Amino acid sequence: MSTVESFGGELFLGRFRLGLLDPLPGQGLDADSKAFLARLRDFCVDKVDSRLIERDGRIPDEVIAGLKDIGAFAIKLPKEYGGLGLPGACYLRALMLVNTTHSALGELLAAHQAIGLTQPILLSGTDEQKREFLPRCVREISAFTLTEPDIGNDPFRMRTTAVRAADGSYTLNGLKSWVTNGVLADLIVVMAMVPETGMTAFVVEARSPGVTVEHRGEFLGLRGLENGVVRFHDVVVPAGHRIGPEGEGLEVALAAQDTGRLSLPAVSAAAAKWSLKIAREWSRVRVQWGKPIGEHEAVAAKISFIAATAFALEAMVEVTGRHADAGGDTHMEAELAKLFASEKAWLVADELLQIRGGRGYETAESAAARGERGVPAEQLLRDVRIGRIFDGSTEALRGFIAQEVLAIDNPASTVDEPVTVDDFGLLAPHLRFVERTCRSVAQHVAHGRTRWPSELADRQLYLGRLVDITAELYAMSVSCVYAKTRTDAEGALELADAFCHQARLRIAELFGRLWSNTDDHDRAVSRNVLTDRYTWLEDGVLDPSIEGPWIADPAPGPSHHENQHRHVA
Repeated sequence: MSTVESFGGELFLGRFRLGLLDPLPGQGLDADSKAFLARLRDFCVDKVDSRLIERDGRIPDEVIAGLKDIGAFAIKLPKEYGGLGLPGACYLRALMLVNTTHSALGELLAAHQAIGLTQPILLSGTDEQKREFLPRCVREISAFTLTEPDIGNDPFRMRTTAVRAADGSYTLNGLKSWVTNGVLADLIVVMAMVPETGMTAFVVEARSPGVTVEHRGEFLGLRGLENGVVRFHDVVVPAGHRIGPEGEGLEVALAAQDTGRLSLPAVSAAAAKWSLKIAREWSRVRVQWGKPIGEHEAVAAKISFIAATAFALEAMVEVTGRHADAGGDTHMEAELAKLFASEKAWLVADELLQIRGGRGYETAESAAARGERGVPAEQLLRDVRIGRIFDGSTEALRGFIAQEVLAIDNPASTVDEPVTVDDFGLLAPHLRFVERTCRSVAQHVAHGRTRWPSELADRQLYLGRLVDITAELYAMSVSCVYAKTRTDAEGALELADAFCHQARLRIAELFGRLWSNTDDHDRAVSRNVLTDRYTWLEDGVLDPSIEGPWIADPAPGPSHHENQHRHVA
């Protein structure tokens, strides 16, 4: 990487290039987008029973068919291929709507449109592949397979293979796990290793001989998620179904991921916005010690955190999404947004549950059965927890971002550009803080290079704190930019100001922990744990785990399971 031409990347270099964010491109949602979102809202209200999905752990066929009918599986797909041709900002708003109906619906649509077949073919497919596959993506569901029982964020240990035959076709063998939409998929993007050339992407027909959905997963949250284990045994794939050149499968996947990574920030923003609604309504009617709980300082602080964070997450989605629609380089911004949004959504959900007290721990069905409003706060907590793992875990994503920063050539170079923030009024001091603080981040990166010249990449906690600081700086920046545009929204500047004050305190704590921490002690304790020094501490408890290997055997071969694939017309 020789240059960084994105706002987020520049922050790591100590350069506050506000002009890359402000002014916002575009004019917001157009008439077609608003009309589609209105239809989608009506469908969710009139046709979707979220309690049924949660109770049965399954999205009804008629709901899936109805979403197909209104074009919800082809929101961004160009009209020439039968899609709606709407901007990414509309797609993100659609995810926010369906996800607050039921989280499984958001995953269903996002797995198809963000990392399923649509994006890899649009970005890396041939003209012939676009004509063949993209019209099918309007009503046929797709899935993406990378993860295997023994690989997650380390794809180069992949064991699924694709062997090329003399006629140019490939024979696939392997086992893929945690395949979202895998149970329903008609078309599957499969990542496999071609001998001698490396990881390669293929389109596989889900009903091809040798494709078996062996297991449908059940999880802590996201009940109704159509996620499964898919086995490929001697599956023949035509040469025309290879996406991109051999050996460039990871590039195909990462390109699609860049455009789709804002999906998780969108559903995180939706979770925070709903949490704010519930916190506001509940904290006014619940009275303790003679006044509503929202008037007690301990609860007021939680409400303020939820409100400010909801604003910041919406700002991240809106600002980053509009720049992405305008063709800007938002790779780094999307990574920072995913990292920040998934972490904050979990904290927001936890605070909401705390505000609700015992009722927060109770299921919505139980509360309704005894005559109270059924508020699914505990469901939210279960559902958002996966965000810190999906699409690159928090720890892995910090590492990926840090690696990109360390790979930048000539990181100490500076480009001074005049930055004017006077038109931000109340928020101007916060932007000046971002400008000063990003320079400090760059200085700490440079100091790390000097102090640990050969092992800085292994200082994951040091680098992770700098990444977290920069994510906060990015969140502050987009909040200010977004607030300036929301002249129609009463109190937008106040919310941005509140968020920035909260973020500055978190940043100060992170800077303090760069040098005052227990990192060395923690490494030593961890080594001792892993060498069984403290096994005596485990005495006196029982382990209810079901016996079996820690990691399933991913050995190739024919399936011995009933195919659990489910087709929805």
